[in-house]
Amino acid sequence: MALSLLCPLLVTTLLFMQTLADNSCTDCFVQSRAAYYPNSEVNGTDVGACGFGSFGATVNGGDVSAASDLYRNGVGCGACYQVRCTNNSLCSGKGVTVVITDQGSGHNTDFILSKRAFGGMAQTPDKAASLLALGVVDIEYRRVSCSYPNKNITVKIDESSSNPHFLAFVIWFQQGKRDITAVQLCETQNFVCKLLDRSHGAVWTTTSPPSGPLSLRMLFSAEEGEETWVVPVNNISEDWKGGETYDSGVQVDD
Repeated sequence: MALSLLCPLLVTTLLFMQTLADNSCTDCFVQSRAAYYPNSEVNGTDVGACGFGSFGATVNGGDVSAASDLYRNGVGCGACYQVRCTNNSLCSGKGVTVVITDQGSGHNTDFILSKRAFGGMAQTPDKAASLLALGVVDIEYRRVSCSYPNKNITVKIDESSSNPHFLAFVIWFQQGKRDITAVQLCETQNFVCKLLDRSHGAVWTTTSPPSGPLSLRMLFSAEEGEETWVVPVNNISEDWKGGETYDSGVQVDD
């Protein structure tokens, strides 16, 4: 009797432990499908939902992608994924690393890659042509760390900004494997801070921004729940205006 009660309990425990292991596997590949931008010459689009503009078409050498569920209301913008197709006769084992710069879906896909990135999953240029001819392929993907050698996290002031009434900006060269989930602007004199709104994609906005030189604070959140505030070395100039870029002076590698 004791043994018959123990066996179901043991099986339930093992299944629970397996479920925990599956849910905690951040480096495991996930099965899905991918297509590519039908009107893409090579790179991605410069009008993507993340708000990156022309930067979103050429960052990472043009290996970029639109995402559906992984867009996550803009939180997924700037995240990097290793994507590889599963056709052994056409696809390489390494695949391609892409940056999320847009939102989109079709044919039950998680990714709509740039034409360059889609072909980059192939073993050779000749096989890339065969891969592109398929249009939609089975893939597997996983989140990986973004790396931009010799590039610091950069703030691009949106052209819609008007000093001192309204400030909007997007963050370029997001690094590491974490999401930017909150942004604060602080006065450098008295360190009074204001929490910004995520307008859309990776665009952060505020009305009546703090005055004077501005210090930026970014909250980097890991999938496991760990959070870290990162404070750039360099400040945003007091006389900021739309179209300008500011090098933060910092890199994030985790």
